[in-house]
Amino acid sequence: MMEGDSPIMTLEEIAKYLKIGKSTLYKMAREGKIPAVKIANQWRFRKEDIDKWLQEIRNKEIISNKEK
Repeated sequence: MMEGDSPIMTLEEIAKYLKIGKSTLYKMAREGKIPAVKIANQWRFRKEDIDKWLQEIRNKEIISNKEK
């Protein structure tokens, strides 16, 4: 794998990785709430994008908690 490349994962793989239901993940992807791309009628996710997205959520929660 070249530097900067990230594994492409299926909806099932990301659901397992995030420990959430496939239907929940499908809805999030469809609504644009999680970084995903639809290829040939199937959702695909870059692990690097998902990890970055998780970190952004965590950072927002930390900032929000500091403001309370």
